[in-house]
Amino acid sequence: MNGREVSLVTSATLFGALASAVALGFLFTFDPLKKTKNKNKYSSSSSSSINQHERSSSPPPLSKPCPFDPSKRHGYLSWDDYFMAIAFLSAERSKDPNRQVGACLVSQNGIILGIGYNGFPRGCSDDKLPWAKKSKSGDPLETKYPYVCHAEVNAILNTNHASAAGQVITFSELL
Repeated sequence: MNGREVSLVTSATLFGALASAVALGFLFTFDPLKKTKNKNKYSSSSSSSINQHERSSSPPPLSKPCPFDPSKRHGYLSWDDYFMAIAFLSAERSKDPNRQVGACLVSQNGIILGIGYNGFPRGCSDDKLPWAKKSKSGDPLETKYPYVCHAEVNAILNTNHASAAGQVITFSELL
């Protein structure tokens, strides 16, 4: 590994730690969907900037809906569940044998700004770098930690929007 690759990996790791701290700050201090506190955990707030709908608490009908019924379908996903499902699905792209993490970066208006998962930076071969959690020789460069980018970092790097100030929803597989 040459000096350029080491500096690229080091800067990606530092940027990952910083981005994770910022993402966690957004996650714990900002909720764009502003859920109200009542019995239904999927309830919407009238002051929300996103038109969030409720999941129906009644069971789905046993028969097909009438084609002449003008009402909308019940039981569709809330925005929280939708964004979490996208983060969960993106985690499936991770090649990390120990932990798969996905992230979905969402604007205040509910627009997806970026999606990412944990893995090596773009341009680094995931066949040539180690995926091990520990090194037999004790050398930290023989482990995945100096190389793997956080899902939140990849979501930020994958944004195609001028402003990435939003909420990051992260799914992490429990060990």
